[in-house]
Amino acid sequence: MPQRILLSDAHEKNRISDDLKETLESIGTIRRMRKETYLFREGMNANEVFIIKSGLVQVSKLTAEGKKLTLRICKTGDIIGELTLFSQNPTYLLSAKVIESGEILVIEKDRLEKHLKKNGDLAIEFMKWGSDHMRKFQTKIRDLLLNGKKGALYSTLIRLSNSFGIKHHGGILIDLPLTNQELAQFCAATRESVNRMLSELRKLNIISMTKEGKIFIKNINYLKTENGCENCPVEICNIN
Repeated sequence: MPQRILLSDAHEKNRISDDLKETLESIGTIRRMRKETYLFREGMNANEVFIIKSGLVQVSKLTAEGKKLTLRICKTGDIIGELTLFSQNPTYLLSAKVIESGEILVIEKDRLEKHLKKNGDLAIEFMKWGSDHMRKFQTKIRDLLLNGKKGALYSTLIRLSNSFGIKHHGGILIDLPLTNQELAQFCAATRESVNRMLSELRKLNIISMTKEGKIFIKNINYLKTENGCENCPVEICNIN
């Protein structure tokens, strides 16, 4: 019987306290989000923070060359737009596109700042959460800069397995269908180069593809070894 792995552990360790969750829900408003729409775009005034209740959101950045770099795939419980807190006249540095319809909790930035100023314990917790988020961001950028295109792809596959992995006999299924173009956007690579790298991994029997277009990792230790994996904790080494 297949069993989802690691995801629950990562969520537990990243999970905000009941007090902070209650505070956020008390000052937020539930809103429906539709597939292919944007919660915000890069450069817009940053007046809101979002918590995903259901659905999936892709967070990305446009490079100077106009290429799209995907940084996160966010799901239930994830906070988006949090890096704008306590900034003067902030704008969003990234774009957030809905890739699976659902619901979000929308929190006005000014209201959240007022509540955090009144409650030191919650403010410290939010700061710690933000610090962990920055660690994740830094490790992703490190993988992109130091390990090349192949290392970036291997890192992306490892992170996807930690966030969306389902353990089967003989490997891990990434339970999220992604095109080669979408994978390329995680790696700042072209679709053609990702095609070649995935083909090489299939020939080495490291991965295979399902009929639904999902990746099945047969030997994740190969990816970790080739990438010089530092065995970061799952709450840091994930895609959300």
